[in-house]
Amino acid sequence: MSQQPLPGASTAMTMGIISIVGALVCCGPFAAIFSIIGLSSAKKAETAFNENPELYGGIENVKTARVLSYVGLGLSLVMLVFAIIYFGVIIAMVSSEFR
Repeated sequence: MSQQPLPGASTAMTMGIISIVGALVCCGPFAAIFSIIGLSSAKKAETAFNENPELYGGIENVKTARVLSYVGLGLSLVMLVFAIIYFGVIIAMVSSEFR
């Protein structure tokens, strides 16, 4: 009997990749949303695999998607900290001009 792909594994992988690309390219803090969706999908896929391991294959993809989502979440948090520092410095410079 052939094994089926895990439901939600491709979604988790896609969301992990989008979170990394989103954190690096355009909108760091918003990439955390994709990371959380990817982690949730990976959890659902892993639960389905644990219930019927002989029915499903591709648990490696779920583990990879989980790592990608964690990396994307970390990058988005780092970008959020940099954005806060950046705008904090700008606000400090502007407010010191008016004194």
